[in-house]
Amino acid sequence: MQELAALLLLKLAGKDGSSDEITSVITAAGKEVDAAALETLLKEVGDSDINELLASGMDKLKDVKMGGGGGGGGAGGAGGDAEEAEEEKEEEEEEEMDLGGGMDMFGG
Repeated sequence: MQELAALLLLKLAGKDGSSDEITSVITAAGKEVDAAALETLLKEVGDSDINELLASGMDKLKDVKMGGGGGGGGAGGAGGDAEEAEEEKEEEEEEEMDLGGGMDMFGG
């Protein structure tokens, strides 16, 4: 992947994107070049125009169905539970315990 990124950077800069140029970009970034990946990339891309490759890739991607878009509205369901919890709490507070007299605050 870093080999492809280096190639794209070189093409944007107007360079050829040769093996030596790609290697120098990657080593300047402090990384090591994967020789097999570099060789495969140069075989597959060769002297192809990068803009044409990107355009053909975008044509292929437009047919891919992307998920998402339906994530909203999930938080609304939690509101009902909170109200029920408050009602239960109020009921507990309203209950009084009959201790049979003699146990009130003023000793009566």
